[in-house]
Amino acid sequence: MSRKSILVVDDERAQREILEMILSSEGYDVTTASSGEAALKLAKEKRFDLVLTDLKMSGMDGIELLQRLLTFDSSIIVILLTAHGSIESAKEALRRGAYDYLEKPYDRDQLLEVIRRALSRLDALDTEIVSASPAMETVKKMILKVAGSNSTVLIRGESGTGKELIARAIHNLSPRANQPFVSVNCAAINENLLESELFGHEKGAFTGAHAEKKGLFEVANHGTLFLDEIGELDIGLQAKLLRALQEREIRRVGGTHPIKVDVRVVAATNRDLRAMVQDGRFRDDLYYRINVLSIDVPPLRERREDIPVLIDYFLRKHTRNTSRLIRGLTPEARRLMLDYSWPGNVRQLESAIERAILLSEGDQITVEDLPLEVRQEAQPSSESVFKLPPEGISFEEVERDLILQAMERTDYNITKAAKLLGLTFRTLQYRLEKFGIKRPDRRERGAGN
Repeated sequence: MSRKSILVVDDERAQREILEMILSSEGYDVTTASSGEAALKLAKEKRFDLVLTDLKMSGMDGIELLQRLLTFDSSIIVILLTAHGSIESAKEALRRGAYDYLEKPYDRDQLLEVIRRALSRLDALDTEIVSASPAMETVKKMILKVAGSNSTVLIRGESGTGKELIARAIHNLSPRANQPFVSVNCAAINENLLESELFGHEKGAFTGAHAEKKGLFEVANHGTLFLDEIGELDIGLQAKLLRALQEREIRRVGGTHPIKVDVRVVAATNRDLRAMVQDGRFRDDLYYRINVLSIDVPPLRERREDIPVLIDYFLRKHTRNTSRLIRGLTPEARRLMLDYSWPGNVRQLESAIERAILLSEGDQITVEDLPLEVRQEAQPSSESVFKLPPEGISFEEVERDLILQAMERTDYNITKAAKLLGLTFRTLQYRLEKFGIKRPDRRERGAGN
């Protein structure tokens, strides 16, 4: 684990030197600045894990520095040092995104404990979400930004991208971390039973209800409720969920009195909820209620830098439970894994590694140990070899033609066409609008028959 970097900001030289000595002796990489302006310049040149700043300084004060730091790095951790008379200002800084504040005079142990606690959030996040790509660093920053809030969060991404892992990270980094994290897959439960699962039921509410039952909202009280595949909820249940979120109370099936609940809801979907709203399949008021904060998780094919670190991580994870030593993959097997498109994302990659470990007969995973689809994709047919377009044809014309072919092959199904082209739904939707590609009128399509 790399040394954590701390920027100390104070306009008093003696204070800077004391703090630098204390933090350096603990193994931190310490940089000092004598003003908010100097600190801001340093922070734009180098990324710091934590900023420890005095609240009252000449020129730019600690609160202004906090606000300006967060505008270009929302994940940075800021701790303020304040005199007794500035406590209200320090509390205002907390509301604006500071992690914590320390009242002067503070002792060495108190200072170090607050810093350790703050930096442990970063270590926990790196442990839970293995990545090396800029795209996932952006996701991690969003996790840190939303974790401290009580607002609902919507996580969007294809199946297998790790949406529940992100939801757990949000919970674990939140003030609710010591309370329950309850997960439910809305697509996996019959819609007639899902209402009872979420809100509970009273004894005798329906056939088979032999005793009262707490719903998941009650089980998750004071904690986090993760609603996976929220796009699968029927319209009637959407209305009841909206009421629970707005009123912070639920009513059991067959019950007559409301039950107050304090639950933070994190939802996830692999569907385009905005399109579902337009089609009347998802309530617009519920969509805006759950989409207060949102995190978009890119598919694995769009963050290929993560593939090698995930391969190594899953190798370590799944060889712990075996008596055999797997040293890694042969160069050819690794190349195929790196080149594969992984339509099932991280979940498919983990499954492939686990399977290969079980099938491998030596101390390395070979090409023969890999799933058939990984090996087949590495053998392109002669039809798939790309040829340069004739002279005078622009790249945009080639791109438009490819998109048009994909749309026609999938009968203008954007989701299927995006998968065929290796693009996200949104990226393809943007390109369709850019090139003015629309589904032909049925009469136009039949005219050529």
